[in-house]
Amino acid sequence: MTSFHRFSGLQAITICAALSMTAGLALAADNNVSADQILQALQPKPVTRGLSMAPAPQVDPAVKAKEISFLQSVRNRKTRSLSLGEREEIAEIASVKPKIDLEIQFDYNSADISKTSVTAVQELGKALSNPSLKGSTFVVAGYTDAIGSEPFNQDLSERRADTIKRYLVEKYSLAGSDLVTVGYGKTKLKNPEAPTDPINRRVQVVNMDTKTAAK
Repeated sequence: MTSFHRFSGLQAITICAALSMTAGLALAADNNVSADQILQALQPKPVTRGLSMAPAPQVDPAVKAKEISFLQSVRNRKTRSLSLGEREEIAEIASVKPKIDLEIQFDYNSADISKTSVTAVQELGKALSNPSLKGSTFVVAGYTDAIGSEPFNQDLSERRADTIKRYLVEKYSLAGSDLVTVGYGKTKLKNPEAPTDPINRRVQVVNMDTKTAAK
């Protein structure tokens, strides 16, 4: 894999996703996003409905209990120890949870955060430190584009997720057990029709909203 194909210099990744518990709104990738914007995006959004609308579907208590039990089982786990099945289950649960898009730069073929992106990660740290999010478990998931081998990209995605977690723990004293890290390599492209697009190189931060984190 040459620098011509993977960028010269820095690589862009995105902390990415849709906003709210369902399809919801989306917050565009932005290096200048504030902690308040991140906080707002990661807050669970109550379902509002008019008098003429049917009540929102209730979550099956047994399903919720299974979800909480699973998340407890992956807390304090090393990123590389997660099986394919566990990674897929995390993705399924995360698909309906609040998320946020940020643009982060990493050094070329590296998990080191670039100097230009430190501020964005700091804003994330401030947001996750907010008391209103206390009690939630957050997933930090790494992704790559389709260039390069699957083992290389899997490893790179895991290392980048680990880097974000380590920064948040060291700089903001967040409990490591409250941050579940997972890597997906190039298996879940954001834009499958453009597999080499920089938008595919991202880290996804999700509020799992299960109140399983340490109090």
